[in-house]
Formats: sequence, structure tokens, C-alpha cells
Amino acid sequence: MGEVDQRVILDGLWFAEGPRWHESRLWFSDMHGHRVISTDLDGDSRTEAELNDDEPSGLGWLPDGSLLVVAMETQQLRRFTSATGLTVHADLSSVARGSLNDMIVARDGTAYVGDMGHRIQEGGERRPGQTIAVRADGTWFVAADDLESPNGHILTPDERTLLIAESAAARVTAFDRAVDGTLSNRRIYASLQPSNEGPQFAPPDGICLDAEGAVWVADPIGARVFRALPGGETTHEYRLEGLIPVACVLGGVDRRTLLICAAADWKRDEVRKAPSGIIAAIDVDIAGVGRP
Repeated sequence: MGEVDQRVILDGLWFAEGPRWHESRLWFSDMHGHRVISTDLDGDSRTEAELNDDEPSGLGWLPDGSLLVVAMETQQLRRFTSATGLTVHADLSSVARGSLNDMIVARDGTAYVGDMGHRIQEGGERRPGQTIAVRADGTWFVAADDLESPNGHILTPDERTLLIAESAAARVTAFDRAVDGTLSNRRIYASLQPSNEGPQFAPPDGICLDAEGAVWVADPIGARVFRALPGGETTHEYRLEGLIPVACVLGGVDRRTLLICAAADWKRDEVRKAPSGIIAAIDVDIAGVGRP
């Protein structure tokens, strides 16, 4: 595991996060560059939106096609259209305990936003994290609480199951999703196994799902991406020379291209010294499903 053809789609980024395959392009947040970017697989990129006052993370789209962007430290979910620019879709500062981070948006426009429970760049007290559901009209409710640093989110193809990467617990947790967007039947989907070549802890960051129910996981502590079956068995593991992967998505025409966000570090002060971030690509056998 680890010897595979890798290619760089895009480089010169500050810190790529929240990758989404949408309308034949890869969309992602250049978090510490304060912008949302899209690119094709040949590296033809463009800036789609800029957040000069905050750092963007999770991305998704409302049924009308407008873009939703997580604004991490102001604890807001913002909406972007070319006509109006960025506006506040939901202000979650009254409920959030820490930095907002990743997000997934269902077909009906319900966004599931992860609250890490602490300020990512500041350290300090770590409180229980939560996933906040924001309806298409901007109203919200807490969908799940007592999560260990909820990070990447996945919706299965039928959108009846939500998967959440609990970074501080080294696991992917599943919930049943009802028609009204509420979550129930919490259970462990996969207990993630550490690499033989790294630290004995496997914190999931960004995640995505394939057609066999396996989860591709970006593991910044182990400096790898890996594929975990339901339950947690690892089938594949890949590394990027000198870089740490932080998120991944299956994209391309047939969704058999694993697109990986990676950088030399994750801490803001280190990242801002030089734009080391890249988007890497690896071809895989099993196609992606669900969202992202």
C-alpha cells in the first residue's frame, strides 16, 4: 500500500479544505487564503468567492444553485450568488462552542455544520462538539451533540444516513436521518486503525464514501489518506511526499479520481509562511457515491 501514480492538479495554495465535486469541477476552500476556488482536472482554476474577514471551510449548494460557505471564526453560514455576493444565511454564534468547520448539504437544502467545540487555531478548553442542522430558510437546530471534534460529514446516496468524522475519537459515527432532517440511532460506523508507519492514533479529517460503503479518510497526524471498510479495516493507504492530507473527495467523470487537499502544515502561522498547499489526484477502482 502506498505505491501508486500520483499527480498534482493544482499547487501554490495556502491551505485547501472542503473539496466538493460539483458541475464537472472541483470546488474547495483555500482556507488561509480567504477564498473559494474551483478547478478542472487540468488545473484551470478560478476564484469563485472571497471571505476577507474570515476563513472558509465546508461548502455546499442550496436547491436554487446558490453556494453555501462555512465562515469558521465568525461562526456563520454564508450564502453566495454572483448577483448578491456573500450574505449571512445563518448566524450560529449563539449556539457554536468553537470554530465551525466542515459541512454537507442535502438535496432539500438542509446543511449539517460541524462545530468543533474549540477554537482550532487557539487551543484552550475543548468542549463537546456538535452538528448543527441549518434548514434551507436559514433556521437551525442542534442535530447531534457530545461529538468528539466533528469534522468531515457524508450523506449516503439515499440521504437516509449521515456519517460524521469524529477527529478526537478516531472514528466515523453514523446516524439515521429522518425526512425532517433530524438524526437518531447513533452508532459507530468505523473505528479507524492507525498506520504501521505512524502515530498510533488515526484522527479523521475530511472524508468521502465509495460504492462499497468504504470511507476514504484524510489523516493529517498519520500523514496519509486511507480507505476504511465499515467496521474499520484498512484496505488502502497512500502518502504524499512531505505533505499532510487534510481532506479528500471522489470526483472526475466517473468519480474514480481521489482528489486530495494537502499542505506542509495545518497551523495558520506556519501555513502563512509560504503557499505549500496542493490538490493531488490518485485514480482508484471503486467509484464515489453520496455527498460529497
